[in-house]
Amino acid sequence: MFIVDSHLDLAYNYWEFDRDLRLPLAALRQREEGGPVPARNGTATVTLPELQRGGVGLVFGTLYVGPFNKNRPHEKMIYHNKRQAHNQAMRQLDYYHRLADDLPYVRLVTDVKSLDEVIASQQTDSPLLGLVPLMEGADPIREPEEIEMWYERGLRLIGLAWGNTRYAGGNWSGSGIGLSKEGHRLLDRMADLGVILDHTHLSERSSLEALDRFQGISVATHSNARQMVPDVKERHLGDTQIRRLAEQGGVIGVVLANGFLKSGGRSLKKAEVTLADVAANIDYICQLVGSAHHVGIGSDFDGGFGRENIPAEFDSAADLPLIAETLQTRGYSDADVAAVMGGNWVNLLRRAWAS
Repeated sequence: MFIVDSHLDLAYNYWEFDRDLRLPLAALRQREEGGPVPARNGTATVTLPELQRGGVGLVFGTLYVGPFNKNRPHEKMIYHNKRQAHNQAMRQLDYYHRLADDLPYVRLVTDVKSLDEVIASQQTDSPLLGLVPLMEGADPIREPEEIEMWYERGLRLIGLAWGNTRYAGGNWSGSGIGLSKEGHRLLDRMADLGVILDHTHLSERSSLEALDRFQGISVATHSNARQMVPDVKERHLGDTQIRRLAEQGGVIGVVLANGFLKSGGRSLKKAEVTLADVAANIDYICQLVGSAHHVGIGSDFDGGFGRENIPAEFDSAADLPLIAETLQTRGYSDADVAAVMGGNWVNLLRRAWAS
């Protein structure tokens, strides 16, 4: 079983919190114990060795920088303008290139050849960990035409928004803003290059407009069903969005933050959310679209929350295989379990990169 996690803020954790992701997880936790990082981002759950310990073969590593917020003056990965956004995101992409250059077990995955290399390595004594670069919020792209440079540097997925951007309305704001003229231009450039569109964090209006217009492949790397957790509102996908993504061959990565799996937000204690809730969120999407071919895992581990706010049975990213066991106990076939755990993402990437 090949495991894919479609959303991890690896470079952000390195630059924002000085987390050395090459360390064993126990060593990183010991280094941070009692310090300011767990207080801000929770107890760490992800390092590169920990991903390998869990049998994870491929992750989508984000380029994430946030617009300046006066209520969070301590943040480093922020921007006031598109030039700053560009520079910060490029630093994060450079970090992924350095990991691939410095660590023999890390590969940047940008085409079918590199994908196949990582998959084949899982059957050897030296399994590789593949990284697919994903941009979360498109303000670092200063002009739509600049996307060609980002593509040459390895960027393969783009989410147009986190909050509102120059390209699209985001789903945190509740503003109902749709795609801008620049957003339409960027989508056209993305389709020409075969860059995948991530609908997570798009306002519902932007998402539905993009589903009508975009000629490429659409996904949601870390979103759940709004019907399961209605109190997060547009942060999750409505049923219409889910059905249309599936109709267009997309995949939805289920995010594993407790407040996104069960109503109640961060007030929930760790013990109040379990693997049964994870399976229920996966099952909802499968039942809605009629198959297990459009859902995967997009944990978002260490993306603003840590061990304290993930399901009771989870201590770290190495526990992702527990999802497979839970799905099997619910009657999912071995083939469907393998699809959810990674096969759906692999098939989608093959389709996106076929030409």
